[in-house]
Amino acid sequence: MKVSFTDLGLVNTREMFAKAVKGGYAIPAFNFNNMEQLQAIIQACTETKSPVILQVSKGARNYANQTLLRYMAQGAVEYAKELGWKKPQIVLHLDHGDSYEVCKSCVDFGFSSVMIDGSHLPYEENVALTKKVVKYAHKHDVTVEAELGVLAGVEDEVSSEVSHYTKPEEVIDFVKKTGCDSLAISIGTSHGAYKFTPEQCTRDEETGRLVPPPLAFDILKAIEKKLPGFPIVLHGSSSVPQEYVDIINANGGKLPNAVGIPEEQLRKAAKSAVCKINIDSDSRLAMTAAVRKHFADNPGHFDPRQYLKPAREEMKKMYVHKIINVLGSQNKAR
Repeated sequence: MKVSFTDLGLVNTREMFAKAVKGGYAIPAFNFNNMEQLQAIIQACTETKSPVILQVSKGARNYANQTLLRYMAQGAVEYAKELGWKKPQIVLHLDHGDSYEVCKSCVDFGFSSVMIDGSHLPYEENVALTKKVVKYAHKHDVTVEAELGVLAGVEDEVSSEVSHYTKPEEVIDFVKKTGCDSLAISIGTSHGAYKFTPEQCTRDEETGRLVPPPLAFDILKAIEKKLPGFPIVLHGSSSVPQEYVDIINANGGKLPNAVGIPEEQLRKAAKSAVCKINIDSDSRLAMTAAVRKHFADNPGHFDPRQYLKPAREEMKKMYVHKIINVLGSQNKAR
């Protein structure tokens, strides 16, 4: 049975992206797999009055079940209203859809936005696949994100050993031929908690921590020049906060050389045509750090509520920080 996203109280990305590009901020795109993550996201966005994109990856669909995730998103809208957000601006988005069939299924299931990732395909095949998804999605007023360029790293089933920067000379042709609503580009971000190898980084002389290389803002500027005002998306944009890495490692974890994208670079990107920034690993790290610390401090606890509550609180704290101090999307959804 087909369901329209409007029946679930969701919105698509068209209006929020136009406002973000014009206003010089970015919409948070937070991945979720479970109730605690979703509660933390909605609490943070309600408190800050930030529009939000709830992202569901292929791994999340396999883990939590697509039907449950849809009803969770519908529940998130009602939960936001219960918390005092009269008109929630919440998108349910498929992250890294890898086939027309998956994207069609999500459109029919009530998703308000889908991503078709044909970036690994030859250029013309990527164009053809994206165009096919756009044609079906737009019939249902569902917005479509596409991708040009390949990100390195591993996250769920998405993986690549090397990155390939987006070619600015291809973007006009691609957007014109496909009709996509936003474009994910590759300028040096990467999936997962190990975004760069130690060899790609330098080390801070005082702290000994890895300092990652800068993003390719020259490519971003060239793309902006080719597509003025067009919504650009950054994947793999977690900062991998070192305080979480330290807590995890101090309490039985093993995350050597985990490093992410510096927040000052993401702040710079958010003020450009980049209007959607994807954050997943930081949520996982916040949750894991809180859980590991709780068990270390309370070895006798076994009730999931005892350790998931501080995990939820830590994730909410992290989401609020990103919204206010990195993306600048607070008070944009009043």
